[in-house]
Amino acid sequence: MSIDVNNESGTEVDEQAILDIARYALARMRIHPLSELSVIVVDAGAMEQLHIQWMDLPGPTDVMSFPMDELRPPSKDEEEPPQGLLGDIVLCPEVAAKQGTEAPTQHSMDEELQLLTVHGVLHLLGYDHEEPDEKAEMFGLQAAIVDGWRAEKGLTGPSPAPTVS
Repeated sequence: MSIDVNNESGTEVDEQAILDIARYALARMRIHPLSELSVIVVDAGAMEQLHIQWMDLPGPTDVMSFPMDELRPPSKDEEEPPQGLLGDIVLCPEVAAKQGTEAPTQHSMDEELQLLTVHGVLHLLGYDHEEPDEKAEMFGLQAAIVDGWRAEKGLTGPSPAPTVS
């Protein structure tokens, strides 16, 4: 799995954890090990520009996903998943820090960025949360991936509650 994490935000973030949880999520979703992903961490100003340009919405957001090859998790019948370019995930630590402190289970900016990384991966794989049933599926899968990764890492305490809208 080729995953690049590029921090352009000026904020110190746990890049290794972002890389690790992205790798874990992709493996758990059975994405081809030669697929490629890019994660970019930007400041609020850059995120706001992207949010306006691509979503026509004001202000910065927490995470944006830009799919490339529209890869999907393989079905149970498929022996070998296809490989390709997953795309880009853009994260904003300033928004993540605020969301972490406002969440029902308060957590750190880095924990929020880990959650947002999984959220971005799922968007790249075609998951969405516009409809209630889609939201239940995506957020359930997101929680299972974050919980699994945290358990594998031996991290204690409650997992971050989904704060992504």
